[in-house]
Amino acid sequence: MKFDATFWVAISFIIFFGGLIYLKIPKKINDLLNKMILDIKNELAESEKLRVESKILLDKAQEKLDKSNIENKNIINQAKTESEKLIIEMNDKFHKSAEIKKNLAKKKITQMKELAIKEIKDTSVKITIDSVKKIISTSVDKSRLDNLFEKNLEEAKSALKKTSS
Repeated sequence: MKFDATFWVAISFIIFFGGLIYLKIPKKINDLLNKMILDIKNELAESEKLRVESKILLDKAQEKLDKSNIENKNIINQAKTESEKLIIEMNDKFHKSAEIKKNLAKKKITQMKELAIKEIKDTSVKITIDSVKKIISTSVDKSRLDNLFEKNLEEAKSALKKTSS
């Protein structure tokens, strides 16, 4: 009997599978696959655990963020009210300072006016005295002297009235 190539392929196929079964390769493959499945399950459980932990951390972070936003708003509101108070206070101080400066300026003007009036009076007295001296020196006649004195006196009075008004 002649054996052709298909026969030998079939025999080698049977021997190959027999060797695999003899060496317990399917069991080893099954154990390896079970181990891989178990590793994948463990990784899934670990990832679920990490997901839960990250969810908790995210919730805590969100809560802290909300608290910080509320605190930020409170600080901003407080700063606004304090700045408004400060603006009002500075405005009042400015107006008070301006009023004080205005009053001081009025006082200086009044003092300068009084000083000018005093100088005018002093000058008019000097002029009057000089005119009287001139009159006395130029005229000998007493009646004429009295008339000139009266005239100069009237001129001095009118000059004083003009300067004081």
